[in-house]
Amino acid sequence: MDRTVLRRRLFRTTIFLGGFGFIAGSTLFAFAWFSVSIPDPNAYVNSQATIIQYSNGEEIGRIGTQNRQILPIAQIPINMRNAVLAAEDRKFYSNQAFSVTGIARALINNLKSGSLNGEGGSTITQQYAKTAFLTSSRTIERKIKELIIAMKLENALSKDQIFENYLNTIYFGRGSYGVQTASQQYFNRNVDQLTLSQTAVIASILRSPGYYDPSLSEENGVRLKNRFQYVIDGMLNEGWITQEQADKAEFPTVVPRVTSGTLSGPKGHVISQVQRDLGRLGFTEEQLLEGGLVIRTTLVQKAQQSAVDAVTKFYPKNAPENLRIGLVAIRPGTGEIVALYGGRDYLERQLNDATQSIALAGSTFKPFALIAALEAGIPLTSMWNGDSPQTFDDLGKPYIVSNYGNEGWGQLDLLTATQHSVNTIFVPLGMKAGMDKVVDAARRAGIPENVAMIPTPSVVLGVASPRVIDVANAYATFAAQGVYAKPFLVASVTGPNKGVLYEATPQTQEVFSKDVMADLTYALKSVVNGGTGAAALSLGRPAAGKTGTSQSNASAWFAAYTPQLSASVALFRDSASESLNGIGGLTSVTGGTFPARIWTAFMKGALKGEPVMTFPAPSNIGGLEPIEMTTGGVQTRKD
Repeated sequence: MDRTVLRRRLFRTTIFLGGFGFIAGSTLFAFAWFSVSIPDPNAYVNSQATIIQYSNGEEIGRIGTQNRQILPIAQIPINMRNAVLAAEDRKFYSNQAFSVTGIARALINNLKSGSLNGEGGSTITQQYAKTAFLTSSRTIERKIKELIIAMKLENALSKDQIFENYLNTIYFGRGSYGVQTASQQYFNRNVDQLTLSQTAVIASILRSPGYYDPSLSEENGVRLKNRFQYVIDGMLNEGWITQEQADKAEFPTVVPRVTSGTLSGPKGHVISQVQRDLGRLGFTEEQLLEGGLVIRTTLVQKAQQSAVDAVTKFYPKNAPENLRIGLVAIRPGTGEIVALYGGRDYLERQLNDATQSIALAGSTFKPFALIAALEAGIPLTSMWNGDSPQTFDDLGKPYIVSNYGNEGWGQLDLLTATQHSVNTIFVPLGMKAGMDKVVDAARRAGIPENVAMIPTPSVVLGVASPRVIDVANAYATFAAQGVYAKPFLVASVTGPNKGVLYEATPQTQEVFSKDVMADLTYALKSVVNGGTGAAALSLGRPAAGKTGTSQSNASAWFAAYTPQLSASVALFRDSASESLNGIGGLTSVTGGTFPARIWTAFMKGALKGEPVMTFPAPSNIGGLEPIEMTTGGVQTRKD
């Protein structure tokens, strides 16, 4: 057979097959058009899930659903929207449901590779159709369904509705779906708190999280930086940002990868604590998983974000894996927990370092001795021997006490001794006031009965092991001028029919006189104003507090307050026998180092925009004249 005849037969066969293919394809497409419907775009959301909210109604997370949070498009910042458009589909608002040129380009590449690899060319509408309604299988049938759903979506929904659904359903890696949970996973903040650069990173990652998430490999980090610049350039080219904004857009720090899920990261500790509190209030696990409850907490969104940011910023570099940091902030006079940081990742460690872990209190307990002394009429002007070391009688046994660095201070008034946390003055102070009175002051302030305290001289130096929340609440009693309030996290519980099932009521009691609290606060202000807590002076508003460094540097604390807010920060390890020495490059980690820095950074964010308030003037219990104090025989000798 000659070549001419062969070519004619091949041509006729091609025409026949092409015609048959066209008819078959048209038939398949028509069948698919009428048989494929648009599924419910929110079918994946369990409407009966329990929603946990900040005090302002913004969502923290959910119990009984996937790790995603749905936001209306109006609540997604314009920079976030434009960054996604710049990354994925810059002409989304003007193009059709699918890109003909994109499909053609992908088809050619697929034919070259010999397989249907799902490459490129997808509009945002196509991506939404694929991710929300279809499997990831790479078949002709699935591709046809994708195109049909995309076309039907554009007939049924506006561009804004499609884009909103897309932004809430697309997968960003780390177990997160949608821009809200992606923001929390990559930057520990909600999407409305992202910077321009952070939005560009989120948008860059969504194309292929496994290819761009910098925590997976160094190569990913390089690719992400290149794509980040592509997104910034795209936003500039489309006129969505200015040249100045583009020039200032620096690649931001992406937080380390944590385990995925609704309880991953720091917020998992918040959600878990809410669950525990609800259980104590009588709500069952079934109610939480299927009851459609809305839980309003006492957490203030900006304060909670500030807590996470402060710990992240000042977390010591190259710290041991078992370094723990807890932070609790409480509103004085009400007991409302305003911020709670219990750990970096709940899924890695379920023990809450703010409400469950315990640590040696150190000198954060000295104010209880000061209260007992003031109530006994011992003034801040009283003079004491601050030499170091000194030996005291402890139930017939010698008790050797040294100051930090074994520094001797000579004769000091009680105010200066508080400012510099002089151990050899506070031990005899507690003994003079009565050790049972010191323990009683601690109990009244808010240290619970389950924290063991024995009325011996060592209790003044913080040998007891409270939780961070216990110390924060005790100092909130100081800030409230002697009014104790029981701390609480759950403000209200609403049922699916909007009925109120529970509403918290502050439980308060006046436990100290205002005069005693005024003098205590005056003394604790000196700790910040040039004392061991001087790092907090940069807060720029009146603050009073106490540093705490336990024996052998097993823990380091800073507990302090302003008139509006009390907060405690503690660093410790899993065992009291493990020291903090050397962490962060410091020979000794005192309360005035990392804890005070974290506290100050937290307070700056938590109180931003709040009025500057002052403390009451000192009442000068016992007068202003210096009084030489004797210890009534409790001091045995100076070594």
